[in-house]
Amino acid sequence: MNRSADAELAGATEVAGFAQDIDAMTLVRAQRGDMAAFAVLYARFGRACYGLALRLVGNAPQAEDLVQEVFLKLIETIRSFRGDAPFGAWLKRMTVNAAIDQLRGRKRFADADPDEMFSQLAAVDAAPMQSIDAWTLLQQLPPRARAVVVLHELEGYTHAELAALFGQSESYSKSILARALQRLHAYVAPAAGQPT
Repeated sequence: MNRSADAELAGATEVAGFAQDIDAMTLVRAQRGDMAAFAVLYARFGRACYGLALRLVGNAPQAEDLVQEVFLKLIETIRSFRGDAPFGAWLKRMTVNAAIDQLRGRKRFADADPDEMFSQLAAVDAAPMQSIDAWTLLQQLPPRARAVVVLHELEGYTHAELAALFGQSESYSKSILARALQRLHAYVAPAAGQPT
């Protein structure tokens, strides 16, 4: 590589995840059914879809299935993409919707009562965790609570957006979030006081 190319690369910031740009020709080709264009879309956005799906559904095999489902649905629905929002945002929304649909299908997720959802969890163990890992903490939450925490705290969804996604009120979303964060704090507090 020459020096000017190195300088260009050094000044460029890499964009990852759903924020990546995709060229208009690839989108047009995909909208016409070109499978090579879909392969480009998968190569570009597959990892972001998987990461979000994994954070929402909580296990790798289900996340893999969800990504496959999203990209199969993409083949059917890409013609409806109008470009009003960036493609990555549209695909992210498809991934979130598919994850929530999958979680709704789970029997234990069907419970809409926050008290019931959290009462099913075991009480915080007396022995604190030796190390705190965000993923391990999220796994301690019921699926709906984990989804609310991930979407609100990590993905930036508002309570109004969560209410629409879950078919509940904003106060329901706020209640789930508050209880989930309280549960996470209960796990972290004993471990934080331990000497390392």
